[in-house]
Amino acid sequence: MSALKFFTAIICILVLFAAPAQAQKKILINSASRLMLFYDGDKKLAVYHLGLGKVETPTPTGYYKINSKEINPPWIDPNDPEYEVPSGPDNPLGYRWMQFSGNYGIHGTNRPESIGGYVSNGCIRMNERDVEELFDAVEIGTPVEITYNRVVVEKTPDGDVVYYIYPDGYGMQNITVADVTKWLEPFGVLAFESEYDISQKIEASDGEPTYVGKPYNVEINGQLTQPTDANNTRFFAKAVIRDGISYMPVVPIAKILRLKLEWNKSESSLKSRYGKVVCYEKKDQLYCNADDAPILFNMEGGLQTNTDGSKIFRFKSLPAVTTPPVPDKPKVDTPKVDKPKVDRPNQEVDAPFTNKADETKPEEKVPSINDPKPEEKIPSTNEPKPEEKISPADESVKKSMPTEELQPEEANA
Repeated sequence: MSALKFFTAIICILVLFAAPAQAQKKILINSASRLMLFYDGDKKLAVYHLGLGKVETPTPTGYYKINSKEINPPWIDPNDPEYEVPSGPDNPLGYRWMQFSGNYGIHGTNRPESIGGYVSNGCIRMNERDVEELFDAVEIGTPVEITYNRVVVEKTPDGDVVYYIYPDGYGMQNITVADVTKWLEPFGVLAFESEYDISQKIEASDGEPTYVGKPYNVEINGQLTQPTDANNTRFFAKAVIRDGISYMPVVPIAKILRLKLEWNKSESSLKSRYGKVVCYEKKDQLYCNADDAPILFNMEGGLQTNTDGSKIFRFKSLPAVTTPPVPDKPKVDTPKVDKPKVDRPNQEVDAPFTNKADETKPEEKVPSINDPKPEEKIPSTNEPKPEEKISPADESVKKSMPTEELQPEEANA
């Protein structure tokens, strides 16, 4: 009998661990946005507009849970406990009540026009249809988290990063560009929102959505890119799709591939040993178009879908490209012709023949002063010659002759 109990306990334990964990429902309320988000685990089930506490009686912030639920609750005046209004069209609580702390609760209202403002004594008002829907979906013990955040950054179901800046209804949260930057940075899209745009958004504080881009992880040869520090700059690791262009983070990719890049700021170009492409500089971040990544990095791939439905930019390196050897020219048999050998140095073609006037013509004899011409009188150095009797040939010989004063033989004579 004890053995049977033992095996029964083992089976119960195995069943307990094998059963999938149920996602927990939770209620998130942001008093700055006056919105309620209803989640089941990480899945957003609904978004509801609220009416919250007045400035002098603000809705409290903190972590709570649903303690009780009531249908058709009566309303008791907090200033006069003896005064009670039964359920009906005159009841300010509407037809549903969910208490989460002391006299504070989530309830309906007979004043739907008050939704979206700071109007209550601290309770949370909802449209009647919304509160009845929520009432049926939650249980006793459901967590309730109430915050006051003027800056909200989230990801849409389509993958877009969007942020909101709400007015300071309670006058308790001053925000700066640095605050918004801190919220955007973890999403990997900070380079695509300028500080000027952020400052304008803060000034407006209209609660309207601003779409920044769609970030995606990047995988190179099975390795995810990581934020990279280089040249006193922190380079983000995610690819971002914005305005129809897929921007790739080149520095983290180059680090994985151990590839050196040359950036020409004046030309807005990046160069590697594989090729040269256009570069996008955004707030000190460097990106290239995903279509140009194969040229710059010698790889193939693109945006792909994982088995879980998520998307990722996945690339794989290609074999290194080498310059093909130049084929040898075919040999042509030509008859050999004997030519006189000329001793010339091994130089580039035409190098020895740059100045053709420097060559010595064969079989040309340079006249000497000791070789008198036949039947001609050698003129004396003291006898002037008429210019009209000197022929061009004689002039060239004269110029090539040394003077008599430089000849030792003539001087000694």
